[in-house]
Amino acid sequence: MSPAVHGRVRVGVLLSGGGRTLQNLLDQRATGRLPIDVVVVIADRADAFGLERARRAGIPAVFERDPARIQQILREHRVELVCLAGYLRLFPVGEAWAGRVLNIHPALLPRHGGKGCYGERVHAAVLAAGEAETGCTVHLCDDHYDRGEILVQKRVPVLPGDDVHTLAERVFAAECEAYPEAILLWLERRHGQRSGGGTAATR
Repeated sequence: MSPAVHGRVRVGVLLSGGGRTLQNLLDQRATGRLPIDVVVVIADRADAFGLERARRAGIPAVFERDPARIQQILREHRVELVCLAGYLRLFPVGEAWAGRVLNIHPALLPRHGGKGCYGERVHAAVLAAGEAETGCTVHLCDDHYDRGEILVQKRVPVLPGDDVHTLAERVFAAECEAYPEAILLWLERRHGQRSGGGTAATR
């Protein structure tokens, strides 16, 4: 039966690590908030715990690094939306996936983005710059690191005494809100439920 009959979008998740963002999406789906089905999870590391999370949830879990093979796997699973969830490689969007790839980044892009800016490196850069706030960004991907139209941003204050770990935890809490919001926005646009939907939701 087609995805349209079920009213759910078929999602493929790409990751490189523990899969906390994947777990958040699965939890949001279980509560009924997100009308998605995660149909495949692909990791570029064989030891990525996100693969184990997928297997426990009964989702096909694949270790693969070759971009051409990854795209073939996504096509085989009839993926409609690709969600990058801590994926540390550049996904080749091209024409085939334009407008159908989302990424979440642990900072307020365009600050602290680009190749090599990920995870604790981002939070360390925020602290080193003495910034008063940081946050997270969900954006549509193009063929460059951390570029593309911003859909959702959440702002997080940098508190006195913060270190990389305390800041990372608060930013991740914001990410758990931002990614579902961005997916819902993407779905609204897809189904024409929102007019003039070119603005990012920022808080």
